[in-house]
Amino acid sequence: MPEVDREGERYSADRPQQTPGFYLKGSHQLDWGMKNRLARVFAPATGRTVMLAIDHGYFQGPTTGLERIDLSIVPLLPSCDALFCTRGILRSVIPADSTKPMVLRASGGPSILREELSDEQIAMDMDDAVRLNAAGVGIQVFIGGEFETRSVHNMTRLVDAGLRTGIPVMGITAVGKNMVRDAKYFRLACRIIAELGAQYVKTYYVEDGFETVTASCPVPIVMAGGKKLAELDALTMAYNAVQQGAAGVDMGRNIFQSDAPKAMIAAVNAIVHKNLKPKEAYELFSSLKAKG
Repeated sequence: MPEVDREGERYSADRPQQTPGFYLKGSHQLDWGMKNRLARVFAPATGRTVMLAIDHGYFQGPTTGLERIDLSIVPLLPSCDALFCTRGILRSVIPADSTKPMVLRASGGPSILREELSDEQIAMDMDDAVRLNAAGVGIQVFIGGEFETRSVHNMTRLVDAGLRTGIPVMGITAVGKNMVRDAKYFRLACRIIAELGAQYVKTYYVEDGFETVTASCPVPIVMAGGKKLAELDALTMAYNAVQQGAAGVDMGRNIFQSDAPKAMIAAVNAIVHKNLKPKEAYELFSSLKAKG
């Protein structure tokens, strides 16, 4: 096997990448405005974030738990570090007096009625993100998908616009229905997204080799929550991700579809920012749930 293809070696996961002058990986040479927006999303005290993802409606419509965002999500705003949503929801539902940083979904196209989901386009102008005082934008990148090249170019166009305006871009690894979710794929996808200019990457956790995904990505990685899991399983996944190098989480269904969303987001916060162990976090969740 060629040396460059040998997996698991030379990633030096035990040696953090140096970030002179700024606390976030790969961000120390960015402009002041972009650093300031990143510092609104990633807590300076820990270098991590608990983002609450509620952008699902951009292709799924009224997802379970998001039927009434004013009732289910607005009460959770004080407990998250940032909200990931669409500009439509931001303008129509999220109170303008909220001081939480907003990261806006910037891609869209096919709905869940379509078989091929990679046929996305840029769905908002960066000028509108500036107008909305966004702390960042997020865009899907379909590495290996049918419309891979277009999705990559969608992202690089946003990156260029973000550099002009000081708004960070979160590249999101999108996994097609028939694609393998393993460390080798996510190393490839995350590295391509970072190499082409995204300031941070949202990707999925894998049990085998996730530390090589974070070590080989030169910018922060936030873990996607994915499908709804049992609370202890979701907390364990979040714990493992941050212990293996993730700079936090961007969770949605595992919070807003929980029987006790406020208790769940508090438990996730304790894992991300206080390094609470999964069983301890689950005990916290259970006690807060019991109190109502």
